[in-house]
Amino acid sequence: MGQKVNPKVIRLGITHDWDSKWYAGKKNFAQLFHQDIEIEKVIRKQLDTDGISKIEILRTQGKVIINIHTSKPGVIIGRGGEIIEKLKDTLSKKFKEAFAVNIREIKKPMLDSMIVAESIARQIEKRISYRRAAKMALEKIMESGAIGAKIYLGGRLNGVEISRGEFFSKGKIPLHTFRADIDYSSVPAKTSYGKIGTKVWIYKGDVFKKDLHAKMAQQLEEVKQT
Repeated sequence: MGQKVNPKVIRLGITHDWDSKWYAGKKNFAQLFHQDIEIEKVIRKQLDTDGISKIEILRTQGKVIINIHTSKPGVIIGRGGEIIEKLKDTLSKKFKEAFAVNIREIKKPMLDSMIVAESIARQIEKRISYRRAAKMALEKIMESGAIGAKIYLGGRLNGVEISRGEFFSKGKIPLHTFRADIDYSSVPAKTSYGKIGTKVWIYKGDVFKKDLHAKMAQQLEEVKQT
């Protein structure tokens, strides 16, 4: 089971929450779903920078709230918030909705699987040894406070004729434990000899019901303030 499903998707409602939070009837559901996908594409294209982990979309009456989780808040906000204002204008013109954009800083980037996977992929694209990139990433992840981590690289590693896959791991990764807080991401490295898949698993500890309820209460309070 641990190898056949996305570790984050199977834990939705247990240790992870949905990135899109809204309710719609049968008539509007498909339209809003596809709109969410388009909103994320526009944001990633316009900001065009590494360090964006996830984009949360919350729909309230008359407003769409977007939370961008990033390790580089200064780069995204821009001088005097000009980049965010341009982004809001672009989204408003394209989707005819009122948008509020919040930037959430990631305090420990090396505990975020998306940022780690992007970092390894960019290094491979610059022709840095994939083994060195993976081992250095593992060291930094463990130094940041993770209990365990695993990295998988697959494709024409070092440009060889036959593709293969390699695992690098440290600590423990209990994939079958539902309360285990496992962050997972997959990012392709685009090289001159094809794409190399990069998968990262990071185990941060167990999450219990009281922790989850406290986190949900905090998110609800943030929405009210916005």
